[in-house]
Amino acid sequence: MTQLAILDTQHDRAAGYKVDLHRGERIGRVSSEWFSRPPDERFLSLSDLYAAVRGRTERSRTRTIESTGIRVEADRGNAERLTLALPGADAPVAPTHWSFGQLASLVGAPAAYLRQLPAPLAGINLQYGLTSNRAEQVKTLEIEDGRVELRAVTGPDYGRIYDHELVEAVQRIAGNGTGDTRWKVPGVLDWSTGVYHPRVDITQDTTTLYASDRDVFLFLVDDLNPIEAGRLPDGSPDLYFRGFYCWNSEVGAKTLGMASFYLRAVCQNRNLWGVEDFEEITIRHSKYAASRFAHEAAPALTRFADSSPMPFVNGIKAAREKIVARSDEDRDEFLRRRGFSKKETAKIIETVLAEEGRKPESIFDFVQGITAVARSKTQQDARLDLESRAKKLLDRAA
Repeated sequence: MTQLAILDTQHDRAAGYKVDLHRGERIGRVSSEWFSRPPDERFLSLSDLYAAVRGRTERSRTRTIESTGIRVEADRGNAERLTLALPGADAPVAPTHWSFGQLASLVGAPAAYLRQLPAPLAGINLQYGLTSNRAEQVKTLEIEDGRVELRAVTGPDYGRIYDHELVEAVQRIAGNGTGDTRWKVPGVLDWSTGVYHPRVDITQDTTTLYASDRDVFLFLVDDLNPIEAGRLPDGSPDLYFRGFYCWNSEVGAKTLGMASFYLRAVCQNRNLWGVEDFEEITIRHSKYAASRFAHEAAPALTRFADSSPMPFVNGIKAAREKIVARSDEDRDEFLRRRGFSKKETAKIIETVLAEEGRKPESIFDFVQGITAVARSKTQQDARLDLESRAKKLLDRAA
């Protein structure tokens, strides 16, 4: 193929390319975020997202105080208003919905029940818990935003990784996330044609950059540079592209984590289709979390961004070429020896026959059949179990 032909092919794929959605896993994590985020939690670029989360860090301070020194105050004229007098604070501090729940958990009180009570009564219960329990140190995260709010109450050894630190790490490989580097907000699948279009306008409906008062979530892809890893039954290329998502909560609502993978398409609802080689790491906000982020998570993100796709492509090729069954007896034996039930075995073989037009023969065939059956499972544990077993098969073949 001439250089001109290669460039033409890349141009065509940037305009859109056909994908096979019957292969690989479907992952709904990004879709769940997309559905749940209100307009004020959606950002159109990494710079806008960074400015928002960095700004709140600059307005915040963290302190370690004694729990018994916290005084709960309620306004009898306002049954819904409750404030806290913290040691060393110049003015009353208003707890957020999240920090109120953390404070209630600290004293062993049901937060949902306390929220239903008038503020004076809820204050009495909360104050009793604070003064009657054993004194202990707690770490507060307070923010000045017109008034002082208490954003988080955690243990003294809580290893806070600020949301802006994660966004900044992503910016180092993805720039603004809008196409100024190879990493960008994903395109969209046209269900009517089965064609994935990588170029779409970034709007509040299409963005995958989110942040709330308690967390941040980002999803980016390299969909302008698809990777060919074999052929589909009709002879057309089986195309993948790289993607990753990551998340964090500086107030303790969730761990820090990131997942990297190859996928074939992203639909309008931000479901991930045809996912292969899914890898995930998480870091709890323990005492040494910040050090682990600096030495493990951030470098892992950079390594994935800079890595060659050849190990993945070669693994897929090896799985396609490794023939393990040529008869019905071979197929049954291959699956049954790996712990699949008689019913599961029949379903996997039937699925491959329906989707590929032939019965499974290679490791790759069986992997695709297992993941297809996994997609039909409504129970998450059952689905994850099948997906895990499929991944192990693929890894061994590679």
